[in-house]
Amino acid sequence: MKREFTAKTVEEAKAIAVKAFEVEERRIVFTIIEEPKKGLFGKVKSDARISAEYEPTKAELAANYIRSILTNMDIKNELNVTEEKDSVTIEILGDTTGAIIGRRGETLDAIQYLASMAANKGDKEYYRICVDSCGYREKRRGILEDLAIRISKTVLRTGRTSSLEPMNPYERRIIHSAVADIPGVTSKSIGDEPFRKVIISSANPRPKKDFREAGSIKPPFKKNEGRPERRSGEYTPRSLDIMKTSFEKEYKKPKPEDEMIKGDLYGKIDI
Repeated sequence: MKREFTAKTVEEAKAIAVKAFEVEERRIVFTIIEEPKKGLFGKVKSDARISAEYEPTKAELAANYIRSILTNMDIKNELNVTEEKDSVTIEILGDTTGAIIGRRGETLDAIQYLASMAANKGDKEYYRICVDSCGYREKRRGILEDLAIRISKTVLRTGRTSSLEPMNPYERRIIHSAVADIPGVTSKSIGDEPFRKVIISSANPRPKKDFREAGSIKPPFKKNEGRPERRSGEYTPRSLDIMKTSFEKEYKKPKPEDEMIKGDLYGKIDI
């Protein structure tokens, strides 16, 4: 970031630059372009002109970007910036945090993503940006950890795999971390973003029942298979022959043409 400033003196120009950049003077590189010129009787003929160059940190880039977003949203805010070696946590304070957080933190996640893109643009070394609002991240972490424990207990009891709803990478890491501390269950992520989700499985899944080893339990009869033998006292339908009507019996009597079919289908034809 490089800008030019003018004032009656070089010192006044530097002071204007410090106020504009909102940083300490020692972090700004100044270059004097033109000294102030004086005319007769010591009157200033032309102002001093300097160049001020300031390189903001990634944390400052992220914070400034967030301020611009909130200003465009017409949200009054205050940022609490906590820097670490390779990351920064920016907490948004104010009375309109509901609009900033959004449903299940979706708006907050979007702001965090955009701020991260702005801070890490054109740099190979990734700098982690975490955006929070009124302690929402910690509350959400507790909810997800309780969910992971509850689902894991169900998986251990039933032996069945359980699928969670789609989550962002940050929330999936919380689930994986919580499951890793529970013996007997494992977790993995499947699917593509933004529908990627966590699957929790038992390390010792319950085996499927085999009818051949089920003892007294017999497999159900399949279609077109023989029926079980008739037991004493059970009702057995009469033969279909007994139930035939006189019309059906008469209809089934052999006809002369039927006798012909028993022989050669195409007999000799005399012309």
